[in-house]
Amino acid sequence: MVVLGLILLAAGVVTILAGVLTAENAAGMVQVLGVDVGAPTLFLLGLASGLAVLLGAVLVRSGTRRSLQARREHRQLEELSQKLDAVEAERRRGPDQDDASH
Repeated sequence: MVVLGLILLAAGVVTILAGVLTAENAAGMVQVLGVDVGAPTLFLLGLASGLAVLLGAVLVRSGTRRSLQARREHRQLEELSQKLDAVEAERRRGPDQDDASH
């Protein structure tokens, strides 16, 4: 999810920068990267780019949260597993030591 978010974010930013840096007004039409586009098309291109940036940021954020939560859960499971191993080892040692002392 993080990778998809980064791709959307990058695509949106590149499109916005291309529109801002390469736009030229020629005879009532706007040229973006050498392609003639009308005002409504330019507006929709900007809107789509902005939505891509927003969606990309949301996907990166949620993906990062999920991966951090998965790491926390994995760490907790590791700690519980180590505690369980220690209890099992203690349980195995316990009766043998009691029988030897009687």
